[in-house]
Amino acid sequence: MFEHAFDMLEGVVMSQQANDRYAASAVPVLTRGRRGVRTSIPSVGLPRRSRDELLMAARHGLDEASLVQVPAERYALAHLAALRVAAAVLADRAQARPGHRGRPASAWRLLAAVAPELAEWAQFFAAGAARRAAAEAGLPVVGTRDADDLVRQVEIFLGVVETTLGLPSQPVLPAMVADFARFSHDQRRR
Repeated sequence: MFEHAFDMLEGVVMSQQANDRYAASAVPVLTRGRRGVRTSIPSVGLPRRSRDELLMAARHGLDEASLVQVPAERYALAHLAALRVAAAVLADRAQARPGHRGRPASAWRLLAAVAPELAEWAQFFAAGAARRAAAEAGLPVVGTRDADDLVRQVEIFLGVVETTLGLPSQPVLPAMVADFARFSHDQRRR
């Protein structure tokens, strides 16, 4: 039994290390030649809040997601935090296209157009949009592991975006810290 648990823990640690290596190796590629470049998009696709407000809202959403017990709610909150991170990139790198407002477009499609180096992230989160909608509707489409995995992916995405935008990035908290925070929160509610 302990051997199986150790193997699982080792797999999680190795997976986290692989994500960390990817994020570290991607930094020079992500930041090369993009500072000050603003892409024109339809004004309907521009966020109304500033980059910093959106990043703060994304962090708050992730904090909230880590405390929620219901997997569907945690998944939806994490996905919404990812949307706010994408909106922060749009606020930083996009400007309104002169002329008509244009048709509404997916934030993920706009993110890929404005920041091609984040296209894989956009594709990943776009693929989860239908699941988020189903989870918000109360359908049993996500489990605890799905929700926890998405929270971790959004934390990594947030760090990559902060680095891409030339901002200091806070390290991702270990899962045990989030579990302790959730436990403490539950204890205060009693």
